[in-house]
Amino acid sequence: MRWDAQALMPGPAGAGNGASPALLPLAGLVRSVTTPEFAGITFHEVTAKSVLNKVVAGSRMPFEWTVNPYRGCSHACVYCFARKSHTYLDFDAGLDFDSQVVVKVNAAEVLRKELAKPSWGRHQVALGTNTDPYQRAEGRYQLMPGIITALADSGTPLSILTKGTLLARDIPFLKRAAAQVPVGVGISLAMTDEALSEAVEPGTPGPRARLKLVSRLRDAGLPCGVMAMPILPWLSDSDEALDSLFGSLAAAGATGVTAGALYLKPGTREWFMQWIARNHPELAGRYRRLYGTGSYASKEYRTWLAGKVRYFKQRHGFASTHGFSHRDLEDDPRGEEAQYPAGSIPAAHSAGTQKRPAGESQPAAAGLRQQPTLF
Repeated sequence: MRWDAQALMPGPAGAGNGASPALLPLAGLVRSVTTPEFAGITFHEVTAKSVLNKVVAGSRMPFEWTVNPYRGCSHACVYCFARKSHTYLDFDAGLDFDSQVVVKVNAAEVLRKELAKPSWGRHQVALGTNTDPYQRAEGRYQLMPGIITALADSGTPLSILTKGTLLARDIPFLKRAAAQVPVGVGISLAMTDEALSEAVEPGTPGPRARLKLVSRLRDAGLPCGVMAMPILPWLSDSDEALDSLFGSLAAAGATGVTAGALYLKPGTREWFMQWIARNHPELAGRYRRLYGTGSYASKEYRTWLAGKVRYFKQRHGFASTHGFSHRDLEDDPRGEEAQYPAGSIPAAHSAGTQKRPAGESQPAAAGLRQQPTLF
């Protein structure tokens, strides 16, 4: 069946079809769509007035502007930090975030107009900072080629962070962009256990597929850093899990890696804790004690994990890159924002970087500590 035949609610009167106004209170809503290809998911197509978003003042993020062509995400990661943002659209942070996806169908056209304004300073624009620009819907809507081209044509550096292997489709666009402006590419991958990945991020391509994507990007001469986040306490923080992760990333040619512990901000915390209670009831109490009433794991756990991450990064040749995602381990969570790995943020001459061979294994570090027993 054709996608166009799947509209649940046609666009408002005056849109060319004489239909009655849409029911959902979404600004610019054209129609809401379902299709058997995406069972259980509704796409709300909207026309945006603006797509360039200014990062809040005081943020420690290494960019000032973002573009998010989608709101909500069919990747359905139970730990996704962006869940609460869906409540701003009168959706819930749980199932609605996974199944009610807002699509800015005119994103590329609006972006091109915004970038053409004399006031635009050609600051770096980051994509994938809230929800994934290469979630499955991108295969239908194909917004990213126009967005990448608009940014490059305007002389604007860009970065992309994704779990979606659909990015491979746009490697030719990225190579052309990298010949015009600095480009950064980041892949989110924090585990090599396919079964665990299927459980906690059921809508994403599996770890093997994402590792192949890292290699394809590097073989194309593009940089590719990896955000190995989140590391899940008692699920993906063992020596075996971390050794497998960093060894696989080195073999794939990742230009840098940043790792960090699970972050449970409001909205995400409730959804994740429900998942833990259903799927790992033996861990529910331990997670409550580890996180207390806050969003961050205890300082002792983060210190322990940081040491493990540094060891396995050194073991697999990533010693010169940032070790742990939190800038410091003070009690103030405002000082704990993510560092981005080498290759994921635009830098001069970022394209064409030679594929770095995996580092040689180092001798086992003396005193590699066991996980703190009080957790």
